[in-house]
Amino acid sequence: MLEINLKDTVSVVTGGGRGIGRAISIALAKAGSKVSIIYASRVEDALKTKSEVESFGGVAEVFQCQVEVESSVENTTKQIVEKFGKIDILVNNAGITRDTLLLRMSSEDWDKVLNTNLKGAFLMTKHALKYMIRNNSGRIINIGSIVGITGNVGQANYVSSKAGLIGFTKAVALEYGSRGITSNLVAPGYIETEMTEKLPQNVKDTYLNKIVLKRAGTPEDVANTVLFLASPLASYITGSIIVVDGGLSLT
Repeated sequence: MLEINLKDTVSVVTGGGRGIGRAISIALAKAGSKVSIIYASRVEDALKTKSEVESFGGVAEVFQCQVEVESSVENTTKQIVEKFGKIDILVNNAGITRDTLLLRMSSEDWDKVLNTNLKGAFLMTKHALKYMIRNNSGRIINIGSIVGITGNVGQANYVSSKAGLIGFTKAVALEYGSRGITSNLVAPGYIETEMTEKLPQNVKDTYLNKIVLKRAGTPEDVANTVLFLASPLASYITGSIIVVDGGLSLT
């Protein structure tokens, strides 16, 4: 089995306390990276993930941050560098939904989703880049969604934020590739998380019937892809969109 070694690296995972973010935090820590778990409000989830990391000898710290507020992001990235000395890997995973049909969607619903999902990634990347450039190396990994490629009913705000992340990923790849920094996006499909648990059973069944591999994805399926992109194995990959959906977007 191929072993990925991220010893002596420092990772930052937004929304790293639960769901896909939790799985990413644990995977990076198991590979030897020191993980900064970013949370907005649910500190208990972040602390639980930190404890899990420490249970197998990993290193993690939790940081509260509103990713859509620049002063908060600037202060948090400074705190991380003060704690660990640098930032090597940034995973922009934080995301929310406010689903409804377009004619019912309020400006507040639109702004909240775009601010968290897209502006948050912009601000975290902007401030992490300052430290990555110093070392002429870095990995930026954005967590998108297949709906950013295919579209989806009742998610105009979410779809727009994830489609925007695709363009953002490519722009960053072009701007900072010469500094040894890669920028890629992972686009999950139907993944079993707290968010998808709330879906009606008929909606879940519809997704499962369309998935070519005939099973829902797990947070670990996404985390394994992130781990690969964070590793030296992916040193020649940048500006790429990697779909992790069991073939759902093919049908």
